[in-house]
Amino acid sequence: MADRKKDELVQFFQKRAFKLVMNAKLKGRSEADQQRLEYVQKATRAEIERFRNYRSAQEVVANFRRDLDSEPANRIHTELRSLVLPTINAPDREALERLPASRCILDHAAHACSGVAIR
Repeated sequence: MADRKKDELVQFFQKRAFKLVMNAKLKGRSEADQQRLEYVQKATRAEIERFRNYRSAQEVVANFRRDLDSEPANRIHTELRSLVLPTINAPDREALERLPASRCILDHAAHACSGVAIR
């Protein structure tokens, strides 16, 4: 059951925070923007894989929270903004930060973590 909750939470983050980045197209972008996009997509794939390898939903939430303001995340967010792609919205991020990790592993993990949004 714990694995199911972790998997649901990872899927939730994929849909709400990562999907638009991963689905962004290179075509029609300048060469510099193509390189930026490839960089952020590679980093996003690595982040998704890292989330999948955590042992529990609590570990996913704890690391997601920790990563929000990390130096590597700030670099990615800068690149995302320059590409006009979504990043975690500050007011919604603050709402997520107020949620105890335990709420995110209840039966309605996606609903309990609905403070995560993209802009």
